[in-house]
Amino acid sequence: MKSILLTGTAGFIGSNFVPYFLDKYPEYNLVNLDLLTYAGNLENLKECEQNPRYKFIKGDICNRELVEFIFNEYGIQGVIHFAAESHVDNSIKNPGVFIQTNVTGTFTLIDVAYKYWMKNPFVYKTRSSKSSAESIIPRFHHISTDEVYGTLGEIGLFTESTPYAPNSPYSASKASSDMIVRSYQETYGMNTVITNCSNNYGPKQHDEKLIPTIIRNALKGNPIPIYGDGKNIRDWLYVLDHCKGIDLVYHKGKTGEVYNIGGRNERTNLQIVDRICAILDEKVPRSSSYPELDSGSSYKELITFVEDRAGHDRRYAIDATKLENELLWRADENFDSGIVKTIEWYLKKYGNTN
Repeated sequence: MKSILLTGTAGFIGSNFVPYFLDKYPEYNLVNLDLLTYAGNLENLKECEQNPRYKFIKGDICNRELVEFIFNEYGIQGVIHFAAESHVDNSIKNPGVFIQTNVTGTFTLIDVAYKYWMKNPFVYKTRSSKSSAESIIPRFHHISTDEVYGTLGEIGLFTESTPYAPNSPYSASKASSDMIVRSYQETYGMNTVITNCSNNYGPKQHDEKLIPTIIRNALKGNPIPIYGDGKNIRDWLYVLDHCKGIDLVYHKGKTGEVYNIGGRNERTNLQIVDRICAILDEKVPRSSSYPELDSGSSYKELITFVEDRAGHDRRYAIDATKLENELLWRADENFDSGIVKTIEWYLKKYGNTN
């Protein structure tokens, strides 16, 4: 059995990754270290609680003593690092928390990993080679974001060679953590990989994010807030497709490399809210929820434009060619299929009522 430390997996992406990974790889034990801040919820992982190969530990990645204990207690042979403060608005209000968690936390985690692995070499059989044992250097996989690249004009895509140009405290903290991970590979020869993903959506996403906010406010009959003119563009990636990309990079990515994971689904915020409202109009007509409204009433009537966010990047779009060509990754969902699955999950969550 191989023990992997996962961080921050009570959050959105991680809580989709854990059940997927446990189901696919019976040879792994997973240790989940999560502080359970407002964005973490153990309900997201309820399906894994009884699995003997899954262990949850509440704690802070900045707590060096705790991280050292986990490595020694569980013989950690790999790390997949999800933990991060991630909401841009919150980083504008309180950037210090983002520096502490995303920068100091990543440093603590990779420094403990490096020192532990240097003292404890691991040798085990790979799945692809059953006849002989290979010496495997444990891997540190850092999950990052396309926001480190800054903003794009009307054309072009972010590639792995795009210069970093972060524009918010959040993206600056993630860019800093990326550089820390890179430095440990370059300086100490650690087996690291970094993945930079586009905007994720799907089940279990925190209520503060755009798509859950649209769905929740629509179902409650509240104004649906859209920043600025609503024409900011993001490349949307269904969360399970992201999890599959992480899996591929962790197992097959080249040491020291960066891989971009994107859905090739560019949409403006206005297109997103229009599509969600149209699906809700079909599945849970507003007139049936609010009998006082006209039968033709649409959720689109709730769209409200609000003051734009400070430093709001205009467009993100990822070129995932490297991942597609080298590791043969493909997104299974396009936006139209993924958003229907997402809305159906939230309708069940909210009891299909307002």
